[in-house]
Amino acid sequence: IALACGLDPQAAVDLPRFCITDGTYNGAAMIEKGVGKEVEDDLLSMGHNMVTGISGYGRSLFGKAQIIKRYRETGVLWAGSDGRS
Repeated sequence: IALACGLDPQAAVDLPRFCITDGTYNGAAMIEKGVGKEVEDDLLSMGHNMVTGISGYGRSLFGKAQIIKRYRETGVLWAGSDGRS
């Protein structure tokens, strides 16, 4: 979605992430540090169970990301790689 909204690959990879710990409707939403307070408040007001501000080694639960975008017109490749190691 971030690429479709105009972000370059590196900016898209650098965005804060979330995941649902057990993958179910009632699972806790793990929210990475950097998600805005307004977004967190909105999610809480909707009744979501959340753990916020995840940082450091705790971010390993979000996995890693690498993106390569190819421009159709030119064939130029543009990449982004996750710095969360």
